Amino acid sequence: MVVIACKVFEHLLEMHLPQDDRLESITFLDYGLHQIPKNLKDKIQETIDEIQKPSLIVLGYGLCGNGLDGISAGKHILLVPRTDDCIAILLGSYQEYQHQFQSIPATYYLTKGWLENASNPLSQYREYEAKYGAETATYVMDQQYQHYKRLVFVAHNQEDLDNYRPQVEEIAQYCARWGMRYEEILGSDNYIRHLVEAALALGYADDQFIVIPPGGELKQSQFLHY
Repeated sequence: MVVIACKVFEHLLEMHLPQDDRLESITFLDYGLHQIPKNLKDKIQETIDEIQKPSLIVLGYGLCGNGLDGISAGKHILLVPRTDDCIAILLGSYQEYQHQFQSIPATYYLTKGWLENASNPLSQYREYEAKYGAETATYVMDQQYQHYKRLVFVAHNQEDLDNYRPQVEEIAQYCARWGMRYEEILGSDNYIRHLVEAALALGYADDQFIVIPPGGELKQSQFLHY
């Protein structure tokens, strides 16, 4: 098994991946690649193509803004979560993601992985302010975030909730300018755990996953739920 995943999943995957020779290698890619889906696709494809031995490759990604559309398996087998993005994986299931989406679709999510590896509205504002000044930074941020109604911190244990709450509450205070309300959710490792189980016994991969055989290609339509 070879794993190529976004760094936001690093902590969760390391808890569940086998600690023996069944795991040949693991590569965590920078979250910033999501900003331009083509860059994400190109980097994932490059990483796949560099693997010489035909392998089962687990991709720790959802469709991610069509960043995985057109990824070629080459001589490998690909196992991919059948989700739009990483939120369903972090919440534990596509069904829970749908529940949250139908409740309040305009939700901005934060997790431990994002806080450690990616930007957030407050850090983004500070970056823009330093480059362009407060007025321009405020205008850009308003255009980007004014339609969000809720800020949710998804943690996977009480310790993370307690440790990261001060940082997230500071972000929440900033996001209150758009009327976002702040909530905390305890996520689940169920999706990650099932992903690893499916990788170890591919015949048990159900409709939560996409399996691409050698020579095949990932398509956007394969991620759709009807």
